[in-house]
Amino acid sequence: MRYADGPRAECEVLVAAAPRVVWGLVSDIGLPARTSPELQRVEWLDRASGPVVGARFAGFNSHPKIGDWRTVSQVVECDEERAFAWAVIDVDGRFGHAVDDPAQALATWRFTLEPEGNGTRLRHSVRVGPGSSGLSSIIARMPEKEEQLIAARLAELRTGIEVTLNGVKSLAETGR
Repeated sequence: MRYADGPRAECEVLVAAAPRVVWGLVSDIGLPARTSPELQRVEWLDRASGPVVGARFAGFNSHPKIGDWRTVSQVVECDEERAFAWAVIDVDGRFGHAVDDPAQALATWRFTLEPEGNGTRLRHSVRVGPGSSGLSSIIARMPEKEEQLIAARLAELRTGIEVTLNGVKSLAETGR
């Protein structure tokens, strides 16, 4: 797999709760920070106070090999009880020139909800690129290892996705 292919990771879980309950959790930008191994905290930007298309938020991340960094994300999909997605954009120009366009995202994250029986089938995914990112910077230094680097990063992201999904499931099913 190549970075230019838009590598993806996706996991899913069946949650024994109605889509309304699950939606309340996944549309809360603070939720992943409660469960993610990388995302530490988030805050709405530009006087935004909730999830609507176009709203932006900052994420503060930490990784033992990469260090600490800030991201800016823009909500690109907000279809109540169905889908919530955000694009991580490089407004600070960390990986070249500043990018303000979600179509050139470093990554795009998405929750998809589908009613299933008395519960909700919840999918969480990430598509890496097409914009420049930390991963593409590392690949540029070691192009012969591109596939290995992508596979390793997708494995890390998949682990984080699974942790987040299990956190949502637990919160939705226990009400805590």
